Amino acid sequence: MRCFSALLLSAFVFSAPGFAQEAADAVAPETATQGQVKALTEEVIAALEAKLDGVPVTSENWMVAAANPLAVEAGAKVLRAGGSAADAMVAVQVVLGLVEPQSSGLGGGAFLVWYDAATGRMTTLDGRETAPQAAKPRLFQDEQGEPLKFFDAVVGGLSVGTPGTPALLEEAHRRWGRSSWPGLFADGIRLADEGFLVSPRLASLVENDAERLSRFPETAAYFLPGGELLQQGQRLTNPAYANTLRVLASDGAAGFYGGEIAADIVRTVRNAPGNPGVLSGIDLALYQVIEREPVCAEYRAYEVCGMGPPSSGALTVGQILGMLNNYDLAAMGAESAEAWRLIGDASRLAFADRGRYMADSDFVPMPTKGLVDPDYLAQRAALLNTEAALAEIAPGQPEFDHALNWADDVSLEFPSTSHISIVDSYGNVLSMTTTIENGFGSRLMTNGFLLNNELTDFSFKTHSDGVPIANRLEPGKRPRSSMSPTIVMQDGAPVLAIGSPGGSRIIGYVAKSIIAWADWDMDVQQALSLPHLVNRFGTYDVEAGTAAEGFTDALVLQGFEVSPRDLTSGLHAIEIGEGLSGGADPRREGIALGE
Repeated sequence: MRCFSALLLSAFVFSAPGFAQEAADAVAPETATQGQVKALTEEVIAALEAKLDGVPVTSENWMVAAANPLAVEAGAKVLRAGGSAADAMVAVQVVLGLVEPQSSGLGGGAFLVWYDAATGRMTTLDGRETAPQAAKPRLFQDEQGEPLKFFDAVVGGLSVGTPGTPALLEEAHRRWGRSSWPGLFADGIRLADEGFLVSPRLASLVENDAERLSRFPETAAYFLPGGELLQQGQRLTNPAYANTLRVLASDGAAGFYGGEIAADIVRTVRNAPGNPGVLSGIDLALYQVIEREPVCAEYRAYEVCGMGPPSSGALTVGQILGMLNNYDLAAMGAESAEAWRLIGDASRLAFADRGRYMADSDFVPMPTKGLVDPDYLAQRAALLNTEAALAEIAPGQPEFDHALNWADDVSLEFPSTSHISIVDSYGNVLSMTTTIENGFGSRLMTNGFLLNNELTDFSFKTHSDGVPIANRLEPGKRPRSSMSPTIVMQDGAPVLAIGSPGGSRIIGYVAKSIIAWADWDMDVQQALSLPHLVNRFGTYDVEAGTAAEGFTDALVLQGFEVSPRDLTSGLHAIEIGEGLSGGADPRREGIALGE
């Protein structure tokens, strides 16, 4: 795994504004060239080296872990100056929206889990996008009632939901902020005006998606300037984004959901060539962040807490862990094929319940408590007491006070997204997963940011054999998500903040990392770096080029179909104990930083 990490880190070191030439030469001699890199802070250099060495970053007072060193530095400045985790999150998010625009930004949505040190209370904020009021349940069906092909639905205005991220930033700051709101945008504005160096990851993703990015003039002008692909190490400015941040800094979220920016969003969506959407100014004006109770599940000595519906994250992670609570994974160890059989089939059972029951609970009745009830999970866990992979998987029947008759969902969810974990000097803990859904979202760009394609997280079908699908599209509804921002509690105190991007595989990435940390005595960096094995619907995905491929024969003998593939998670975690210990996924460009 270390070679894999080294390649990724050396690539980022080349692209980031930021590394002393001699350090770049030492880490990445094949890519560093004169004038392409400048000095990062010593702290960032140390964080990059720690990830390369597979050891966590430690600190005493505060820590931030996110997907890009420039964004992490922005958050660190805020925390160093006495800001809260909510303040730092705002600074981190606005820089992420600039330097990795394919993953998250102002045109998307997010889920935030917050532990408040002063009250000892945990809560969550739902900043998920909403379906426009004019959206019909059959929006993603053709004239014959057949579901559209995925990218035919994604690219253009049809897939754009009402963005939630700007409102979430403001709401989190209003509740828990300590810093001046305008100052939180300073780094984002400066980098957008002065420019940043394009990372290898962004350059590669632009190249892979060039045809779709070229369909809309404003998007093409930014990602394919003069018809040429962005190159790693190229300096990229975004004055339109800087202007948007200035509006947010001066006018708050109202400057986004009304006025010229809102009008431009609506115009861009409704006039998208070939695939116009139905988002309106009324949808933007009506948008609200919703506070929701966290969903928690028992695991060993811990409570694993996260985002409930419309996210399936906390429920499905909780179900996987709750079933495995009945088996001694610690005794089996990380090298045990039997442990991975149990993890894989527990995940399959949880995903069966996810597909049947989970959706926006403001629109459909959901057996939320029943799905993570220990007795129900013990019943489901008994199904795992075999010597081979389960031949058949079906949803269970959790206890509920409503009659349920839902068909299984058929929606697709492709990997993108970003995750932020922060602990501030006051003891507050934040875990937030943020997205525009598919890489580059709808491919529509306005005012310097990309618009989401979140509506394609709904099921394209409304019914199956006459039975309604819970996650069907409805006006004002929030699509089901797999985002799993998580805070693990022990004896009433937070001990771990974790989350990841990765589409519906997010759930497996987070569950596996918690198991590695809680059962296999790994530190946070080891847990995040551990090669992935993920099973959702029957096929066991094993991370190509890693030790995970060594389980292939054993898993096949157990009855699984196995598929080696790239599994590019973006886990960021902070362990909270006597001090803080942070890790960043070696598969991406992020770091953990603290003091």
